[in-house]
Amino acid sequence: MALHPTTSDFNYSMVFGFERDFDEESFMQWMLHNWTLCFWYSALYVIIIFGGKYLMEKRPKFDLRPALALWSAILGLFSIMGAARTLPEMVYVIEKYGFTYSVCNPSYFNSPTAFWAFMFTISKVYELGDTMFIVLRKQQLIFLHWYHHISTLIYVWYSYTDHLGPGRWFMVMNYVVHSFMYTYYAFRAMRFCVPKWVSVCITTMQITQMILGTTVNVWAYDVKSRGEYCQATLQNLRCSIMMYVSYWFLFSYFFYNAYLRRSQPASMEKIHKKSE
Repeated sequence: MALHPTTSDFNYSMVFGFERDFDEESFMQWMLHNWTLCFWYSALYVIIIFGGKYLMEKRPKFDLRPALALWSAILGLFSIMGAARTLPEMVYVIEKYGFTYSVCNPSYFNSPTAFWAFMFTISKVYELGDTMFIVLRKQQLIFLHWYHHISTLIYVWYSYTDHLGPGRWFMVMNYVVHSFMYTYYAFRAMRFCVPKWVSVCITTMQITQMILGTTVNVWAYDVKSRGEYCQATLQNLRCSIMMYVSYWFLFSYFFYNAYLRRSQPASMEKIHKKSE
């Protein structure tokens, strides 16, 4: 490897003050002592969404379109910014140092991307709020939706203190896909007529994300198993592989029911239920 594992030579043309002043070490120490809060957040999330679902059974649904549009727009803009700041760094690393380096070396923790890794971690708590729109609008709450939210939150918080090399890929892919997904939700909430092919493309992007996530994990596992340097533990990689494979299956199953199975038409909103 040409670079030390904790350094990066990617040259940003502009570095914002909040990126430059971010104290990654302080957040790292906080996460070391508090990462288990993700279990409490997840438990509270389950109680609220299923308790809320029960309470809403005999009550009229809320419309909430303005709030939904604002919520989605905030997440869409946040994801676009995150993608714009992290994707160039990953492309640079792949072109200069190769795919294995991009997977195994956590150099993104010592540059402006460190701030966006922090924001990516914190955002998994904020995104739990998506489900309240499903519950209050009395829309179908499918297993994929809440399972995906909980498992992602727990895995990201559990993994942050390991400074995973593969985390670069997980973070960038998530930012990119969410840029399209939440922007789509915002336009739908504002009653724009969005063609069906857009939702098909977004679901396809999500499936592709899960395939790439699985590939990255298997690649890192192989490198690690050969005794070569890769910043990840075998236990973490096993958990990540199982998680990504489960997402791959569930999103593919959703795609089949939503767009291929004519007897049971569905729509993209059955995952996050935020646009009708």
